[in-house]
Amino acid sequence: MIVHGIAQQYKGPESLLVECAPALGDGVRFAGGMLNPRDMSVAFYGDLFRPPGARSNTLPDYDPSDVDHPFERELLRTWWQHAGEQDPAVLPATAPTRVRSPQWAQRAVYALCGSRFFGGLSERALIGGLKQVRWYLTDDDIRRRVQARLLGSITADTRVVVAHSLGSVVAYETLNAEAGPPVSMLVTLGSPLGLPRLIFDRLQPQPTDGRAPWPRRTRRWTNIADEGDIVANPKSLAPLFGAGILDVAVHNGSKAHDIRPYLTAAETGLAVLTGLGVG
Repeated sequence: MIVHGIAQQYKGPESLLVECAPALGDGVRFAGGMLNPRDMSVAFYGDLFRPPGARSNTLPDYDPSDVDHPFERELLRTWWQHAGEQDPAVLPATAPTRVRSPQWAQRAVYALCGSRFFGGLSERALIGGLKQVRWYLTDDDIRRRVQARLLGSITADTRVVVAHSLGSVVAYETLNAEAGPPVSMLVTLGSPLGLPRLIFDRLQPQPTDGRAPWPRRTRRWTNIADEGDIVANPKSLAPLFGAGILDVAVHNGSKAHDIRPYLTAAETGLAVLTGLGVG
């Protein structure tokens, strides 16, 4: 079971599976195993973020002035700061006192869209991504509906959940539900679960004394992060969620946060095989 991240609202479970299944199959092959594409599926929730009445498969015409919520500004500032710390080619973030100005947001969006971390991503897609993260974490109805999609997709035959980016937050919270089938392995890719204040401190169930509970519906958890992935901060989740997590580093090349190089990594394939009991 693959759980996607942001900016997938104009796709669907079958079209996304066409992209992801070969990549995950390669990762498993590189790890020395085989995975039948018929045994893979996508838990899809992207359409819940699709604007009602949209007449085309294009994003709303967002511009930096639409980064108008404190959560969005803080997340944008955090991404920009992390990008500048890792890549000297990224112009440094300006003083936090200016985060309310449209000019600040414009500089931040420009810097990130031109960086190797989000290279090729349009301004509209980046801003739309900020909004999707905010909606999930602040809108109880959206949160409930998104989690219901994943919970409804997990069956008694589901043994491994592979979750990317925001999808890792969805998977973690869903696998903490009291009801639902258990899985053998949770694999998180490029996960922002440990990001303080914005994500970690907003998780349900809520962390206590800086520690979050182990997801009750999984026995094993492998967390995989590229060192250059500015979304996955911190890279290691074991200090926050428990020593049972296996934190693994990978190198995804120029697209550090993209789901496809994460899926093709042998480390991801090995985690899947382990969850299937053949690794």
